[in-house]
Amino acid sequence: MAADPQRTTWTDADPRAFVAAVARPARRRDAETLLALMERTTGQPPRMFGTSIVGFGEYRYAYASGRTGHAAAAGFSPRAAASVVYLSDGVETHADALARLGTHTTGVGCLYLKDLAQVDLGVLAEIVAASYAALTAGTYGLRAREGGDPTSAPR
Repeated sequence: MAADPQRTTWTDADPRAFVAAVARPARRRDAETLLALMERTTGQPPRMFGTSIVGFGEYRYAYASGRTGHAAAAGFSPRAAASVVYLSDGVETHADALARLGTHTTGVGCLYLKDLAQVDLGVLAEIVAASYAALTAGTYGLRAREGGDPTSAPR
């Protein structure tokens, strides 16, 4: 079976220009805050991952099927409905901190924030730091959610 090429990857686009071009003022303000928070928390410079994700650092993943790839170890996207913070280690991992965060909704690996003024930025930094640390500690894969060892090397 031939490997499918990864659809989303790093680009040379300027993440600060991307954030400055966000149309909605409140979403742009939140994106500027997230950019600074994630850069400070991860110690990594921002880079564009695809056309709409600002990423920080990188991790390798491996699916149980054997497919492997790379993604931003921390990242966000200023979407129309909400700012999305990506937690690729799963939001359930951060349940205790999320209970202290403030107004938000979640998906499996996404944290949706409509207004950063309604969240505790210290708790958000704690969540981002924990997720980043988990993802950069070794090869992480969905095998972890399937009962496998997320730190094992990809097949």
